[in-house]
Amino acid sequence: MGLKNKIHSDYLYYLTLTVVDWVDIFTRPVYRHILLDSMRYCQQQKGLELYAWCLMTNHLHLIASAKEGKNLSDILRDFKKFTSKALIKALQEEPESRREWLLDRFAFAGTCDPKIKQYKFWQEGNEAKEIHTSAFLDQKLNYIHQNPVRAEMVSEPEHYLYSSARDYAGEKGLLDIIFAE
Repeated sequence: MGLKNKIHSDYLYYLTLTVVDWVDIFTRPVYRHILLDSMRYCQQQKGLELYAWCLMTNHLHLIASAKEGKNLSDILRDFKKFTSKALIKALQEEPESRREWLLDRFAFAGTCDPKIKQYKFWQEGNEAKEIHTSAFLDQKLNYIHQNPVRAEMVSEPEHYLYSSARDYAGEKGLLDIIFAE
């Protein structure tokens, strides 16, 4: 990660994790649940504090921080490494009409990165933006929760299952969150 998006301790961040080439992979429940299970694990075992989130077909938005003594950058690195491997494995094992195309796409992306042995799933970086003001926090909460509405997937943010908009509307979402104030 470059200096432009360096993650420091003790800050709340707006983050975007994007699949290479904006490939629409999170269209099937099996892939979405791998991501959800991994985020839940990071919350319970690694110190991820999640304030808001939205999983779209090719990217994930988060408002997050790390518990005291934990490092958000390390959590994100581990999350991306684990989910990359788990998602590639699922692609290879689950029924998938686009299997060959998806694996070729991720393999090609890996050829340009000397750190990658075979497949590259996530783009570099996390587009980390520190949140310093309530106005910026509100703007990012609104942006995250309106994403599925803008994509015409739902008519109201809280109707989208893979988002914390449900929690902010008084319903129980799929992941535990800390309400941003």
